[in-house]
Amino acid sequence: MGGNLKAVEIKAFVPAKDFELAKRFYVDLGFTCAWSDAALAYFHHGTCGFLLQNFHVEAHASNFMMHVQVEDVGAWRAQVEASGVIGKYGVMATAVESQPWGMRDFVFTDPTGVLWRVGQNLD
Repeated sequence: MGGNLKAVEIKAFVPAKDFELAKRFYVDLGFTCAWSDAALAYFHHGTCGFLLQNFHVEAHASNFMMHVQVEDVGAWRAQVEASGVIGKYGVMATAVESQPWGMRDFVFTDPTGVLWRVGQNLD
């Protein structure tokens, strides 16, 4: 692709088994819900965003993964802990680990089972 074509943003459509529960989860986690209707909600954290959809197919949701690259992975992991979402929503979060592909990261799940990988590049 060349010429005058310029991509501005890419957003994933994240599935939600219980749409209202998932919306509360992401707000509790620290995302802003900028817009919502009965079928879709737009969430963002700074300049990064995604669309939460009131849609669930187990095979799709259980294989869905999001990746967020951040400046301070330790601060993000601390925020997940401080937010209380692990106990409140029965989700999991791992410790921060160095990966062989040159990142430090951790993973957590949302109430639907979507896996989020949050990472920081190693210098």
